[in-house]
Amino acid sequence: MHTLNSSKIEITTFFLIGIPGLEHVHIWISVPICLTYLVAILGNCTILFVIRVEPSLHAPMSYFLCMLAVSDVGLSFSSLPTMLRIFIFNATGISPNACFAQEFFIHGFTDMESSVLLVMSFDRFLAIHNPLRYSSILTNVRVAKMGLVFLIKSVLLVFPFPVTLKRLTYCRKSLLSHSYCLHQDVMKLACSDNTVNFFYGFFVALCMMSDSGFIAVSYVFILKTVMGIGSNKERLKALNTCVSHICAVLIFYVPIIALAFMHRFGKHKSPRAMILIADIFLLVPPLMNPIVYCLKT
Repeated sequence: MHTLNSSKIEITTFFLIGIPGLEHVHIWISVPICLTYLVAILGNCTILFVIRVEPSLHAPMSYFLCMLAVSDVGLSFSSLPTMLRIFIFNATGISPNACFAQEFFIHGFTDMESSVLLVMSFDRFLAIHNPLRYSSILTNVRVAKMGLVFLIKSVLLVFPFPVTLKRLTYCRKSLLSHSYCLHQDVMKLACSDNTVNFFYGFFVALCMMSDSGFIAVSYVFILKTVMGIGSNKERLKALNTCVSHICAVLIFYVPIIALAFMHRFGKHKSPRAMILIADIFLLVPPLMNPIVYCLKT
């Protein structure tokens, strides 16, 4: 720490938190966390490898699945170091610069995954609504351009996060609320004016939640198209192509929405429950997406 003036001391180390009240079993909690990360990373890397070497999988939906796998691997590697340090070594300290970098990658890969899930819903609508023109509309070149746009959009959208956080002054409070750094969590520790951070964070959250709204709209059109199919067998066959994507959307958005509702409406919210849901948000999607798509495909 170093002195700002006679009344304020700037904090040079933030402290993350494990699971309150269960510190004595953190070492045992680290075992399923390690296994979850291992399966998630191996599963997503396997998807990338199989699609790379199998020519029959060189199709738009498979490329979107690759983008989803890259996002999941990025989320895993972004949160893995600090969570394992906390649960295995009880090392909760993290420097501000490392914290800002971590929240940049977590928010960036989260936004990228949200964008990929959105375009995958449009992909399913196009495949059901206009199957004869599907391959001519979604060419490999267009899919590659979409992936590049997603990457640039995610980087530009979250780049102001670490920049604006670095401009704030942190004093008095240094304890964060999760096992990793998030923008809204770090922002609350500042003792200087964080109005810009608050409104920009709200804007980014709206952008990501708008993805879920567009996904819902795309499924309204999908259902409308399916209901126009005469045969019940053909209807079920068309809907069956969306099952994996629906599962991926629920796995990704349900923890986010649950956490948002707990922050907003939970009068007697349990810190342990909030930390558990926040950890599920980063642990479960990278683990379950390969399982869901591999079982289906």
